[in-house]
Amino acid sequence: MRCCAGAFVCLAAVVHAQPAPAPRAARSVHLRYRGPQSTAFYNELTVDESVPGSYFVACGFRQGYFGIQERGPGQDRVVLFSVWDPGSQNDPQSVPADQQVEVLYHPDDVAVRRFGGEGTGGQSFFKYPWKTGQTYRFLVEAAAEKDKTAYAAYFFLNETGEWKHLVTFRTRSGGTPLADYYSFIEDFRRDGASLHQARSARFGNGWIKTTDGNWAQLTEARFTADPTPVDNFDAAVRGNEFYLATGGATEKHTELQTVLRRPQSTRPPPHR
Repeated sequence: MRCCAGAFVCLAAVVHAQPAPAPRAARSVHLRYRGPQSTAFYNELTVDESVPGSYFVACGFRQGYFGIQERGPGQDRVVLFSVWDPGSQNDPQSVPADQQVEVLYHPDDVAVRRFGGEGTGGQSFFKYPWKTGQTYRFLVEAAAEKDKTAYAAYFFLNETGEWKHLVTFRTRSGGTPLADYYSFIEDFRRDGASLHQARSARFGNGWIKTTDGNWAQLTEARFTADPTPVDNFDAAVRGNEFYLATGGATEKHTELQTVLRRPQSTRPPPHR
C-alpha cells in the first residue's frame, strides 16, 4: 500500500511538473476607445511592420470588425469586414437561416462568405495591395431598424480618391447603433515562428458620428491584450496617433490597462 501510494504521488508530481506548451503566436493587442453610441465610425490606419499571418483592425465594434490582412506567404493582401450572427455558437452550419447575417449589398470584386470558429457570421474580402507606411481610411455606417442593424463598410481608395462601398451586412442586434469601439493587431499564423516576428501600426484621426448627428473625436483608448504569456508587445501615443506593436524584438514600455490619450486632430471627419 505504502509503495503504491508513494508511486502514485511520484507519478502525480511528474505530471504536475510538465511545463506548459510554449506560446505559438504573438500576443493580440488592442486599443479600446472611449465614446458614446453612434451611427458612423471612422478611423485611419498606417501599418509600419507586417509579416504573413497578420491582421490589423482599424474599426472594431460590438457586432463586427474592419481592417486589412497580410495572409500566408505568396498570398494576396486583402481588406476584410466581418459581422457576427447573434449568439455564441462556433459552427456556422448550426445557425438557423433567420438568425444568419444577411448580405444586402456587395459588388462583384468583393467576395462574401460565412465564417465560424470564433463566433459565426458573414465576412467579406476585397483583394487590395496595401502597403506599409501608407495611411488607409475606413468607415462603417450603421442603420438600425426594429431588432436589426445594417452595417455598411466603406474603404477609401488612395489611388482614385474615392470611397469604395465593399459590403452591407445586416444582423439581429436588438436595434442598437454602433458601440464598444476598438482596434487591434492579431497574429493568426500561430506557427511558433510568428511569435518572433514584429508587427506594428499607428491608428489616428478616429471619429464617431453620435446619435444626435454630431461628429466627435476618439482621443482616449485603454490598452489591453489577450492572455498569451509573453511580454514582447507595446502601446504608446506617437504624435497625434495611437501606436500598437507585438512580436519579435518589441519591448514593453506601457502597462496593460493604461488609458492612452492622443491630442485632438486638426483634420476634419470624413465626407463621403
